[in-house]
Amino acid sequence: MSAGDYYDTLGVPRNADEKEIKKAYRNLARKYHPDVCKEPGAEEKFKQINEAYSVLSDDQKKAQYDNMGHETFTNASKGSYTGGGGFGGGGFSADFSGFGDIFDFFGGGGRRRSGPQPGADLLMRIQIRLEDAVAGMDREIEVMHSEPCKACSGSGSETKRLNVCPRCGGSGQMRQATNSPFGQFVRMSTCSQCGGKGKIPEKTCRECHGTGHTRVKRKVSVHIPAGIDNGMRLRMEGYGEAGDYGAANGDLFLEVYVQPHDRFVRAGDNLETTVEISPIQAVLGTGIEIETIDKRHIDLRIPAGIQYNTALKIAGEGVKRRGKPGDLLVRVRIITPKSISNEQKELYQKLAELEGKGGGAGGFFSGIMGKKKGKK
Repeated sequence: MSAGDYYDTLGVPRNADEKEIKKAYRNLARKYHPDVCKEPGAEEKFKQINEAYSVLSDDQKKAQYDNMGHETFTNASKGSYTGGGGFGGGGFSADFSGFGDIFDFFGGGGRRRSGPQPGADLLMRIQIRLEDAVAGMDREIEVMHSEPCKACSGSGSETKRLNVCPRCGGSGQMRQATNSPFGQFVRMSTCSQCGGKGKIPEKTCRECHGTGHTRVKRKVSVHIPAGIDNGMRLRMEGYGEAGDYGAANGDLFLEVYVQPHDRFVRAGDNLETTVEISPIQAVLGTGIEIETIDKRHIDLRIPAGIQYNTALKIAGEGVKRRGKPGDLLVRVRIITPKSISNEQKELYQKLAELEGKGGGAGGFFSGIMGKKKGKK
């Protein structure tokens, strides 16, 4: 089973419908659930299956995944830590929350399983400029999360040794039986002494008070790929909350919000901007200079007789995603002057007379000056 492409992970074709995806997920999840399958690597396979289904079962995420490709969708370059620092704003806003298990076929919804628990995932919302979304960028962000305590290596014990919990005997669960006229009822609950871990520190760590975790602020290097769109998420594996001793860390998800631009609007992989010209320029044609989103200047020829709201295309100057850039659409607005000089007015009237003599009722200049022919 591949740990890469989500369709390969579930063993379904790329045109599979919702029912096929769900059926494949249920079959594989039952087969590789850690409580059932004891093969080496079963837990990792189960995690990959859940990850694939969480994307392909969501229409919006599936569309983003199909458009961006596996590597771009799932990774923000894996990230890297740099020195710590204050948790500043810098245009970013953070909202952390755990994601929990996608579905548990055997354990019951929301019930904590015994043994070391993996760390919770984190969600962080960030804002970027449209130009950075178009071209891609590398950026440092600051994140606060839990890490394994350095003093005890995440064990929670000063001696780094753990003992079997005397209350639950290492099962992580407490069994409570009660008798009733209808028979005996057994209730299973998480052990209050070990918290479901099954083990307790030999000597409680003074730094983390036995939790095995410390809260830290870190700078993380993130690669934002070219073409990322509003609402898309980047996944940074292992940068979520620390797990229990011996368990994996959670992941950090970055949800991207693209700020509006004052001159450009995105439409898929294309960018759109507007230019204003006069009626004379529209009739005769003209040449103008267009500034692209990355501050380059391109000459654009506006043909004679262009109509209002026509879009002229500059190929390859749109969103640069997956090696195939979109286009820049320049939409033309024809602006009628509110005031003109006497000389200009005479010229417009002369043009109106010429148009009237030509029988052009409803022509361009008759539309500007009115349909009364020859009136000065």
